[in-house]
Amino acid sequence: MKFDVLTLFPEMFEPIKQSIIKRAEEKNLLEINLINIRDFSKDKHQKVDDTPYGGGAGMVIRPDVVYDAYSSVKSENAKTIYLSPQGKTLNQKMVKELAKENHLILLCGHYEGIDERVIGKIVDEEISIGDYVLTGGEIPAMVLIDSVSRYVEGVLNSESVEEESFSDGLLEYPQYTRPENFMGENVPEVLISGHHENIRKWRRQESLKNTYNKRPELLKNIDLSEKEKDYIENLKKEGK
Repeated sequence: MKFDVLTLFPEMFEPIKQSIIKRAEEKNLLEINLINIRDFSKDKHQKVDDTPYGGGAGMVIRPDVVYDAYSSVKSENAKTIYLSPQGKTLNQKMVKELAKENHLILLCGHYEGIDERVIGKIVDEEISIGDYVLTGGEIPAMVLIDSVSRYVEGVLNSESVEEESFSDGLLEYPQYTRPENFMGENVPEVLISGHHENIRKWRRQESLKNTYNKRPELLKNIDLSEKEKDYIENLKKEGK
């Protein structure tokens, strides 16, 4: 998977090139290139923005510098994403679909945004990470890279991806490790029983409980068995 990131602040991306993503790059599973839009400015001071037509506060990034930066990395199979609060909100389903792409070009806005004409020419999809405004698209781009990279084959083992939150629409079950007793609280007995089927059932039940307590709206989209529906109803009655 290749990521080309068009940004005015490439130095902001250093934190993401650590840990799992760093190892994936070293194994050539991922390629993350940072393209400084400012390098394509024809202004002697490398200016990339100008005042908006029609007036208003702030500055707008010029279309020509963005287009030239894009042209330097575009490929036939590339999908170009503009990180924008006006886009569709990123979710796990979108993440999985994006992980099937070979080449993603991520365009990071800044200031008051980017000239609409170049967005119309090069952008395939606008994506947001939430209904709030940030100072730029760099942090959303890092969120997208991190979330998508986890589904690229070989970056994580398949079991880790399959059992995490949202993989089946539910939140993940609680996790425990050593010591077996921490501040008077023991690890649930089923997890040290060695009975794999009972562990599987416990984890499914705890996922349901976790989802009901933290994100109950997600349950509307889950195909639950009658037994699981009864379990949720009991949780409602018990107020848990």
